Amino acid sequence: MREFHPVRSGTASIYVCGATVQGVPHIGHVRGVLNYDVLRRWLVHSGLDVLLVRNVTDIDDKILTKAAENERPWWEWGATHERAFETAYDQLGCLPPSINPRATGHVTQMVELMERLIESGHGYVADGDVYFSVKSFDDYGKLSGQVLEDVQQGETPTRGKRDPRDFTMWKSAKPGEPSWPTPWGQGRPGWHLECSAMATAYLGAEFDIHGGGIDLVFPHHENERAQSNAAGDPFARFWLHNAWVTMSGEKMSKSLGNTVSIPAMLERYRAPELRYYLVQPHYRSTVEYSDAAVSEAAQGYRRIETFLRRAAQSGEVTIGTIPEAFANALDDDLATPQAFAVVHTTVRDGNAALDAGDTTKALEFAAAVRAMTDVLGLDPLSARWSEAGGSETPTKEALSRIVEGLLAERQQARAEKDFARADAARDRLQQAGIVVEDTPNGPQWTVKSD
Repeated sequence: MREFHPVRSGTASIYVCGATVQGVPHIGHVRGVLNYDVLRRWLVHSGLDVLLVRNVTDIDDKILTKAAENERPWWEWGATHERAFETAYDQLGCLPPSINPRATGHVTQMVELMERLIESGHGYVADGDVYFSVKSFDDYGKLSGQVLEDVQQGETPTRGKRDPRDFTMWKSAKPGEPSWPTPWGQGRPGWHLECSAMATAYLGAEFDIHGGGIDLVFPHHENERAQSNAAGDPFARFWLHNAWVTMSGEKMSKSLGNTVSIPAMLERYRAPELRYYLVQPHYRSTVEYSDAAVSEAAQGYRRIETFLRRAAQSGEVTIGTIPEAFANALDDDLATPQAFAVVHTTVRDGNAALDAGDTTKALEFAAAVRAMTDVLGLDPLSARWSEAGGSETPTKEALSRIVEGLLAERQQARAEKDFARADAARDRLQQAGIVVEDTPNGPQWTVKSD
C-alpha cells in the first residue's frame, strides 16, 4: 500500500488494458472496466482531472483465427466486436475513456520503441522477427514474482530466439495475414509491444496507474514493464489488477464455454442491477457467478432505488455531501464493499426518518445516498438510470413503476397511520403476484415464480 500522488499535479493518468475484440463481451470482460470506471469517478470527485486511456487490441492471433473460421475479413470481425464491447460499456454506465486507441493505428510508435531497444542491446532481429532479450534486463520478474530460470512465455517455439525465455515484439509476415512495413521487413505487432507504445504515446514516459485483469500480470504486464523500462521509460508508477469472474471456480472465458454474455444478462436484469453486482465486490476479490448472487445484487439496488423514490415524494432530492466513512472506504484501495455498507446504512436511516415523519432528516439522508451512488455510477435518480434513461425492457419497466408506486403508497400510508389505505396497497400487490418482505433496509419485492 502506497499513498497516491499523481506524477503531474492535479491530473491522474491511467492506462487500462482493454478488450481483444474477438467475440461478444461477457460479464468477465466488463468487470475490470467497471472497476476502473469507479476509480476514475472517485479520483474526479477527489478533485483530480483524469486522463484514462483504454486500448483496443484489434490485431491478434485469436481475431485472425475467428475471422477465418467465419469467412469474414479480420478488420471487419474486429470492428464488429469492438462496437459490441463499447455498447456493453455504455449500457452499464461507464464513462467514455479520454481516448480509445487501436493497436493497428500505432505501428509507427511500436517501430520507434523497437529501434530504441535494439540500439541499447535489449532487442534483436532474427528472420524478420524482433525479440526482447530477457537476460539483458536485470529487473525482469519484479512485477510478477517470476524466477528467471522458470520463465515460460507461452509462445510457439521459433528458430530465431537466442533464449527460449525471450518474448516476441514483432512477428514477420505470413502468407494471407495483414502486415505493416518496418526496417526489418513486413510483419505485425506482438501483444506486449502494443500496450507499451500506446501508453507512452498518450500518457508520456511516466504515468500514474496501469490497470488490467489479474491474468495479465504475467506475461503481459511483466513484459510491458520490461521493454518500457529497458528503453529508458519509467512507465507506470502503480499497477492495479482486478480479479476474475468465475463459474465453478474457473475463470470465465470463451474457450471454456462458461460465458454469460452482456446482451443475454440484460434480458434478465436491468443494467444498473448488473453494474451493482460487478462493482460491489472489492476489485481484487474473485466474483463467483450465480443467478442467486445477481438476484441478490438486484435487490440491493432496488432497496436504494425505492428509498430515493420514496424520499422524492416528500421533496426535492439533491446530490449532497459524501459521508466520511464512505470516503475513507474508497480511499483505502477502493474498498467498495465497505462503501456499499455505508450506502445501505444511510438508506436504512433514511427509511426510518420517513417512517417517523421527519422529512428534513430523510431528505438529508437521501442527498447523501445520491452523492455516494453518483460516485459508484449507480444513482437511481440520475438521467442515466431514472425512468426516462433506464435500460429496462418495457415490461419490466412498467412492472417496476407499478410496484414501486404501490410500495411508496403503502409506506406513506403507514407513516400517516392510515392502515386501511396501507392494507389496500398490500392487497393490490398480492393480487398482482408480488411478494413483499419488510427488511431493516426497506421493503424488498419479488414476483411469484408461478
